[in-house]
Amino acid sequence: LTAVFNRGAFSMLVEAYLDKARSHAVAEAGALLIVDADHFKSINDRLGHDCGDQALKLIASTIRSQLHGADIVGRIGGEEFAVFLPGADATRSFLVAESIRLRIREAEFAPGGQPCPLSVSIGGVAFSGPTTYHHMFRVADRHLYKAKSNGRDQVSFESPRSRLSGEAAGTFH
Repeated sequence: LTAVFNRGAFSMLVEAYLDKARSHAVAEAGALLIVDADHFKSINDRLGHDCGDQALKLIASTIRSQLHGADIVGRIGGEEFAVFLPGADATRSFLVAESIRLRIREAEFAPGGQPCPLSVSIGGVAFSGPTTYHHMFRVADRHLYKAKSNGRDQVSFESPRSRLSGEAAGTFH
């Protein structure tokens, strides 16, 4: 439907990268983003599942348009996507997340000529050094919850610097 990896393939590819990172074959840095479509159930309820599918396709293609080279995207739930940015530092990772959020917000989605604004909430974590997919997912998911509970249509992000210095991780919109 969305032309991105499914949950199983996505997690397998991320784990393979992390295994290579542990053996120092690739950079021990990167980020995981979890992208969740805001109020998606209401799109399905108001406009029908075909329109919901169109929205998912638009969100997936918009995410893909903001990625480069080795970046990986997968659909990990009904209206939830994950993005892995191998080798990316915290700054690039946050900029990619914010770019995804803005591009989806700006996307024109008007099924049957009826405008229907889309937005996403994004939780993310940048890592530097050994980590596991499970750990990154837990942290990114916690930040996704924070972005949603703070009003949606925003990015909540944790970087290695914020953990080391004790600074609060940022939430931006």
